[in-house]
Amino acid sequence: MSERAAPFYCPYCGDEDLRPSEQGHGAWECAACNRAFQLKFLGLLARGLQHDTTGGDAI
Repeated sequence: MSERAAPFYCPYCGDEDLRPSEQGHGAWECAACNRAFQLKFLGLLARGLQHDTTGGDAI
């Protein structure tokens, strides 16, 4: 089984200096803005991804 994906940047400041937190699974710490956050996968949507097929912006 593969490891879980890591976030590429902080959702608060956008910096890439992230480290896993000791708070538990999915917890990360940003060294740039000194914030801690947790990522959690909630599940898949039943309807799936809806594409806009109108062909462009309305005038």
